[in-house]
Amino acid sequence: MDRNDKKRLRDHIGEHLDVSTSRLTDDEATFLKGFVDDYDETYKGRSTTRERSHDGWSSDGRFTRKEQFTDTFTDEVGIRQDYSYQDDDGQTGQSSRDIKDARGILNWFRDQR
Repeated sequence: MDRNDKKRLRDHIGEHLDVSTSRLTDDEATFLKGFVDDYDETYKGRSTTRERSHDGWSSDGRFTRKEQFTDTFTDEVGIRQDYSYQDDDGQTGQSSRDIKDARGILNWFRDQR
């Protein structure tokens, strides 16, 4: 891919994702182009939830934590990650983050393998 092609591709991706801090290989740029071009038909609105449970120790003794991870492809190109937990002693917590940058999207797909 020559320099002009890569610039056009990067500009196209940049209309949907933040590419300002990302160095992209030709393969990564091509993948992201497909991702943004197919987003509405393939990804938008799709959501997956994973749950797990594990035991841990605190100053009060042993506890069991139930965790829930939800990844949702948002209306605009991006992924929202929601995390929540509940311990059997009643403690709870939650957090959320949006991935709207090129490197973050690439890392999310890499971690899904």
